[in-house]
Amino acid sequence: MFQALPRIGRRRALFGSAAVFAVVGLLLWWLLPLGEDSPRGTITFSTGTPTGVYQMYGKLLQGAIAKDMPQLDVRLLNSDGSQENISRVATGKADFTIAAADAVETYLLQHKPGAKRLRGCSRLYDDYVHLVVPRRSPVQSVADLKGMRVAVGPSGSGVRLIANHVLEAAGLDPGKDIKPLADGIATMPELLEDHKIDAFFWSGGLPTNAVQKLSKADDIRLVPIGNDLVEKLHEQGGGSRYYRSAVMPADAYPEAQRGSAVPTLAVANFLITREDADADLTEELTRTVIASRDRIGAVVHAAQLVDLRTAIYTDPLPLHEGARRYYRSIKP
Repeated sequence: MFQALPRIGRRRALFGSAAVFAVVGLLLWWLLPLGEDSPRGTITFSTGTPTGVYQMYGKLLQGAIAKDMPQLDVRLLNSDGSQENISRVATGKADFTIAAADAVETYLLQHKPGAKRLRGCSRLYDDYVHLVVPRRSPVQSVADLKGMRVAVGPSGSGVRLIANHVLEAAGLDPGKDIKPLADGIATMPELLEDHKIDAFFWSGGLPTNAVQKLSKADDIRLVPIGNDLVEKLHEQGGGSRYYRSAVMPADAYPEAQRGSAVPTLAVANFLITREDADADLTEELTRTVIASRDRIGAVVHAAQLVDLRTAIYTDPLPLHEGARRYYRSIKP
């Protein structure tokens, strides 16, 4: 028969066993997903035009999500821009997207389908309005575009919305006082190089690759958009109240700007979804957006401006509950 352990020996054995079980338990908690699975399934993310910042940002975010949530499949959809993106999410054709504040406000004010279901996840970075002309162009202000061939973006784009507002603020009728072309950033630079248009509007993060390449290949410049137009835009009300005065830094497009900063206007971009989006998924996706800022920003410079201190400001959209959870979880 086995000899009984002394009382002290039994006590030590019990404590030793408890310690072993505690260590093993901690290791299992650390290594195994006990109770909380990573989000899984498939989501659709609407981006933008192939050469625009939305599309590039979407691709890089897709890679970051794959790393943080390997069981989640993210499918990207190209689009014409903010207006189409918002419509897709509001009507269930996409789950998440990026859109500019002015386009969001316009969608809400027009009471379009699904408008009340839209929610914000994060304020991202600012779009800057570009008005691009050949260097020898006589155009010195927006008002000088009268009678000219101007690319203003596709009908579903954010740039079309901004271009129309800016033209109206300058006293021009977008449908009568210029010859509008519905081309986007994928074809605008080539049309300008081939003298098929006299100017084009673009709204995007800095720098936008298509404009950067054009500035190195052709002699172009950026037309200033002054404070006077910003004040008139605010008088328009609606989505125009989200435009603000900004300065395009001299090093955004060095060849085009030749050391000079350019006055313009800017508008914030948001990551948006619907009210019925899964809260756990939305919380983790918002976490990935903030955590991947530096990695994405190394390629998309605009993404470096994603700031945790301002990320919660998604007016005119209320925060999604999942995003709210994330911001609460990191609050000191």
